[in-house]
Amino acid sequence: MTQRLGVNVDHVATLRQARKVGYPDPVTAAALAELAGAEQITVHLREDRRHIQERDLRLLRETVRTLLNLEMAATQEMVKLAWEYKPDVVTLVPERREELTTEGGLDVQGQKDHVGKVVKTLRDGEIVVSLFIDPDLDQVKASHRAGAQRVELHTGRFCEARDDKDRQKELSRIVDAAKMATKLGMGCAAGHGLHYDNVRAITRIAEIDELNIGHSIVARAVLLGMERAVKDMLERMRGA
Repeated sequence: MTQRLGVNVDHVATLRQARKVGYPDPVTAAALAELAGAEQITVHLREDRRHIQERDLRLLRETVRTLLNLEMAATQEMVKLAWEYKPDVVTLVPERREELTTEGGLDVQGQKDHVGKVVKTLRDGEIVVSLFIDPDLDQVKASHRAGAQRVELHTGRFCEARDDKDRQKELSRIVDAAKMATKLGMGCAAGHGLHYDNVRAITRIAEIDELNIGHSIVARAVLLGMERAVKDMLERMRGA
């Protein structure tokens, strides 16, 4: 099975916000990514607005021709914005102000009542809901009970593994979680820390139907252009 590639353009916005200017524009980057073959655009509208801004979300909703995936915290403010802009998918993620990037999965099991209410509200707005979780069987089951249609498995530990033994251990956790999600009738994505040298192992997991990749693609795009960066990743994913 060929996974869908979701390109996260947050770090295009990071570069723009470093100088508080109008460029580079993540909306333009998203269009170029789609032209190169991306089948989803992913953005994380953080509460501190450190990169993606509401202006970006509004314009992306108007211009994205594939799927728009909004990553966001499970807060009242963000739910209101999701209802306003109606992305195709909302991925609920944990969020701490001091972190450089999302450091782990959402604790669905420990926040089941709150997460369940947010999921229901979003689904009432006809938005597909995915939960960004660690590859843990209990979290997968909790996500199903919360009403989520999808999960996205956090691949950070796999990507950061220092040796083959740890890497295989983390890969096995991802495989088991993906199989559980599929068994429960949920779609399954994966993401965080994936790059051109480690993505192939994840693409071999048949139960995973989508990869969300941002930093490594944007980093290559700075040097080679967005079209080349996206096409290179698609080639790696498809074993070309």
